[in-house]
Amino acid sequence: MTEHTPTIENAVVTPYGSGTGLLVQPRDGRTDLSALPPAEVVRALGRAGFLLFRGYDAGLEAFSAFVEAHSERVTLDPARSFHGGTTAQKVDAGYDAVGLHLENGNSPFAPTITWFYCQKAASAGSQTTVCDGYRVWDALSPRTRALFDARDIVYTRRVEEAKWKGFAAFHLGTDDAASVTVEQLRELAQGDGETVIDPLDDGAIRYAYRIPAVHATLFGPRPAFANSILGPSNHYEKPRITFPDGTDLPEAVLTELAKVTEEQTEELDWADGDVALIDNTRVMHGRRPIVDTERTIFNAQSDLDTQLLAA
Repeated sequence: MTEHTPTIENAVVTPYGSGTGLLVQPRDGRTDLSALPPAEVVRALGRAGFLLFRGYDAGLEAFSAFVEAHSERVTLDPARSFHGGTTAQKVDAGYDAVGLHLENGNSPFAPTITWFYCQKAASAGSQTTVCDGYRVWDALSPRTRALFDARDIVYTRRVEEAKWKGFAAFHLGTDDAASVTVEQLRELAQGDGETVIDPLDDGAIRYAYRIPAVHATLFGPRPAFANSILGPSNHYEKPRITFPDGTDLPEAVLTELAKVTEEQTEELDWADGDVALIDNTRVMHGRRPIVDTERTIFNAQSDLDTQLLAA
């Protein structure tokens, strides 16, 4: 451990990967995730961008409790099913590789942190990928940095009625999804960026979400290139991604982004029981192709309890 590695009570903290990520393992047999002080976990996350917890007794119940101990609000993907309550959702987006993205980053409903729990690791391959937006921004060409410094991006997409109403109903605390209105969805969409939501004749909605591709993070003003430009569209219509004037991102820029992000990408080589915590305002994630279909991963999305930032 170097002098720059943060400490967490009851844990051994060591570097993970080629960047600033950290591996957190039990000290003195303390294998209960609840033994880790949340404020110290959050402080380590701010330094690292992502944390991998290994060697803990992390079933679905313990994972859900760990998420809730650090969160002021748990959110969801309405296209995924819950398991063991209303926190953990099964990751079941096929077997192909998944491009780098922020969780729900192509919508106005991105959580500030995202979580993964590996119930059963793959025997080979199938790694989750992580890519630090700080490192990507530093590695991009001056021309590309100038382009994204000067111009926001806009995600435009149609969402089916059942999905947007299910999402809104969850956050409104109602079981009556059918009664949810577009105006209620618009109120939920207030936050980072600018969002226009229009109802369609079939009950679906189309939204246009404008936000910078490079921005400050949950932990400070340093710019991070963290977005969903290269991300997937599992369960949803693929969004169109443009500049605010409606023009497409240049192919040369997309080629550079693909090259630079791959150069900065690291892999989480899962072991049974691992838990990962990722700063969803800084670190993009994705997946290598699944070659072992017995792999079982659960995901949770939440907004960090901001009181822990000041603790």
